[in-house]
Amino acid sequence: MQRFPPEDLHGIHAVVYALFGADEQLDRAAMRQQVQACLACGVHGMVALGLATEVSKLSEAERRTVMDWVAEDTAGKVPLACTIFGASVAEQLAQVRHAQALGADWVILQPPAVGTFGAAEYIRFFGRVAQATHLPVAIQNAPAFLGRGLSADEIRELLLQHPNIRCIKGEGPVVEVAALIERTGGQVPVFNGRGGLELIDNLRAGCRGMILAPDCIDYAVRAYAAWRRGDAAQAEYEYARMLPAAVFVMQGLENLLCYGKRLFAARAGIGVHDRSPALRPTPVGQAMLARFAQALGPLPAQRAGGPQDARISSS
Repeated sequence: MQRFPPEDLHGIHAVVYALFGADEQLDRAAMRQQVQACLACGVHGMVALGLATEVSKLSEAERRTVMDWVAEDTAGKVPLACTIFGASVAEQLAQVRHAQALGADWVILQPPAVGTFGAAEYIRFFGRVAQATHLPVAIQNAPAFLGRGLSADEIRELLLQHPNIRCIKGEGPVVEVAALIERTGGQVPVFNGRGGLELIDNLRAGCRGMILAPDCIDYAVRAYAAWRRGDAAQAEYEYARMLPAAVFVMQGLENLLCYGKRLFAARAGIGVHDRSPALRPTPVGQAMLARFAQALGPLPAQRAGGPQDARISSS
C-alpha cells in the first residue's frame, strides 16, 4: 500500500539545490541542513534532483547520492519524489530502479536532453520508462527551460496511453497551465514551479500545488495554508512578500542557480560554492541579495536554533 497515493499529493514541495563545498564536491552537511530547513517550514513534500539541483553537472553516481541523502533526511515524513534525468531509456530506468529501492513515493521524468523530436517519440519514450515501474510517474513539462516539451493535447494523449503517469509537473505561465488542466479534464494532479511566480493564480486555476526551490519556501507554505483555509487576503499577502525576490531569481535557470541558491543559503546561514562552469554574482546582484535576505529574514529552522550570520558567497 502506498504511503502517499498520487491523488493525495498537494501543497508546496521543495526541490533541493545542489550544495557544493570549496572542493566543488557535494557537501553532505549542507544538503542535510537544506532538507531540515524545508521540513521545519512545513513543506508538503521533498524532491531530490531537478533543474535547481544542476543535474546536468552531476555524474550518475552523484545523482544517486543526492537521492540517498534526501531520502535519509526526509525519513518518510513527507512524500519524496526523485526527478529522473537521462539521455536514454536504459539510463532513466537505472535511476528509476534506484528511486524504487530507496523508498521514493513517486518519480518525475524529464525528456532526454539529446536531440529534438516530435511528440510521438517523447510519448513512446516516457511510456517505456513509466511501464517499467510500479511507482506513480509524473512528467516534467518545461519547454522554456528544457528546450523540448509537449502541448496540452499531447499530454492528454500520453495520459490516455499510459495510466501509470499520474501527475504533471508544469513550468509555465498560469494561462498555459490552466489550459493543460482543462484539456486533461482534471484526470491527474498538476503542479507548477517557476519559483512560485503566480502562486495564488495557479491555485485559482486548479493547480494542486507548487514544486519550488527553497529560497522563499516558508512564504509559499504560509500562502498555501492561508489559501486552503479560505483566507485569500492572507494568501495574497504572503505571496506579495516573496514576490520581489522570486522575480529577481527567476530571470532564467542560470540566474536561479546563482542568486536563488545564494538567497536560500543566506537565509539558512550556510556558505555557497559553485561547481564550474557557473554564472558568478555581480556586486549589484550581491547587494540585491543582501536586501532580499534581510527583508525575508532567516528560515524558521534558524530562528529556532538562534541567530546565525547570513553569508552570501561570491565564490
